[in-house]
Amino acid sequence: MTMRTREEVVVNRDVPAVTVPHGSPVTIEEGCVAVITQQLGTSVTVMVQGNLYRVEGVDADALGLEPIVDDHDHPEGPITAQYVEDEAWSRMTTCYDPEIPVDIVNLGLVYRCDIKEVTPEHFDIEIDMTLTAPGCGMGPLIADDVRSKLTTIPGVKNVEIDLVWDPPWSREMISEAARLQMGLL
Repeated sequence: MTMRTREEVVVNRDVPAVTVPHGSPVTIEEGCVAVITQQLGTSVTVMVQGNLYRVEGVDADALGLEPIVDDHDHPEGPITAQYVEDEAWSRMTTCYDPEIPVDIVNLGLVYRCDIKEVTPEHFDIEIDMTLTAPGCGMGPLIADDVRSKLTTIPGVKNVEIDLVWDPPWSREMISEAARLQMGLL
């Protein structure tokens, strides 16, 4: 997806959002002026009156954008553990911290992705992930975003996400490509 930044829009209807970085639900009212600061994955981050908010992509029309849907094809042939693992990693690259324009995989926030076969063609996924800071209020929202995307993988029955703090996240965990993108090299 192309990232649009610093585009000023007028909100054309009341739209649900969450505060960044606290994750508290709010409503951005129709008629407010919003500045799009980030449009990545399946959400849009906007600034309204100096405060950041995350709007889900399905509500992007309130910002004058096309709604963002997470479309994925159903696999041809049997569903395998390898297919589920590949899809899990791919879908996690569409999850973003609303304050950082790099997906959670390239930020180095995902420590483990294990696929457990429950029955042939039915799998559970176990994820260990962390946050850039232990007090990040967006943690539950990011974990819910991961969970909702992984539960739509064909054959997946359950997704367990554990937020872990060991080892502590550091900038060295960011992929080289993401460090280059962020100007950290």
